[in-house]
Amino acid sequence: MSKTGKILAVMSEWGYWGIELVGPLLKLEAAGYQLEFATPNGKRSPVLPPSTDTRYMDPPLGTCVTTEDDAAEVLAFEATNRLDATQSLAKLFPERPYYSADNFLRRLEAYYEDRRIAQATMLERYDAILLVGGSGPIVDMVNNQRVHDLVLGFHAAQRPIGAICYGVAALVFARDFNERKAIIAGKNVTGHCIEYDYHDGTGFVGTDFNMGPPPYVLEYLLADAVGPTGAYHGNFGKRTSVIVDYPFITARSLQCSHEFGDRFVDVMKNGLVRSGW
Repeated sequence: MSKTGKILAVMSEWGYWGIELVGPLLKLEAAGYQLEFATPNGKRSPVLPPSTDTRYMDPPLGTCVTTEDDAAEVLAFEATNRLDATQSLAKLFPERPYYSADNFLRRLEAYYEDRRIAQATMLERYDAILLVGGSGPIVDMVNNQRVHDLVLGFHAAQRPIGAICYGVAALVFARDFNERKAIIAGKNVTGHCIEYDYHDGTGFVGTDFNMGPPPYVLEYLLADAVGPTGAYHGNFGKRTSVIVDYPFITARSLQCSHEFGDRFVDVMKNGLVRSGW
C-alpha cells in the first residue's frame, strides 16, 4: 500500500448528508490522514439542509436524526470552505465511448489506456477512497462510469474502499465492463435497509428537487449482488451497522458515521480486515 496519508472523498453535486462526511473525516484526520474531495464535474457538493436541522423528523424512523453535536460539527466544517477545492472526476478519468461512435475500436483502446493511467495516478495520490452518502449519490454517483472506474482501480489494487448509506450503491454497479460481475460478490456488506426507505422524497428536503421515492431498494440490490456466498446485513433494530470485509468498509446510514470512521481508521492503521458480523 502507498503511504501518501491522503484519502479521496467522492461526493454528489446534488448534496451530501453532513455527518456522513464529517463523522469519518474527523476520525480519519485525527488519525493523521488528510481528506481531499471530488464530485462528478467538480461542482462543490452542498450540504443537505436536514442534516444540519436538529428539528428534522425522519419519517421512516419517526425521530430527529440530526443531533446538536453532529450539526455543530457539520456547520464548523462547512465554514472552512474546504470543499471549494473539489476536484472533477470528469477531468481525472476518461469517458467510455459509445459503441455507435466513429472509429469505435481505436477510441475504446484509447479509453482503456487513459483509464489505466488515471487509475495509477489516483493510486499514487491516495491510500483509500470514501464514497459519501446522502440522497445525492442516487442522482450522479451510483451509475457513474467514472466513479466505477475509480472504485475498480482501488479494488484491483486491494486498497480500502469505504462507503456509507446510498454511497454503498455504487459498489453494486462498479463492474469490469467485460466481466460484468459484482466486485462485492461473496462479500459481507451493509447499507440502507428497506425499513429506512422513504415513501416519497429522498432527503432532498429544503431543496427544489424531489424525485419521489428512491428509484431502487438498496437492500435488494446489495443482497443480490453479494450472491449466495456473501451476505447483506441490515441489522434493523440495532442503532448502527458497520461491516468490514476487506477491502470494503460499509455503513448503513447516518447513525453509523462515527463508528464508520473508527472502523476506517482500524483498517488503515491496524490492518483490520473483518468486523461487524
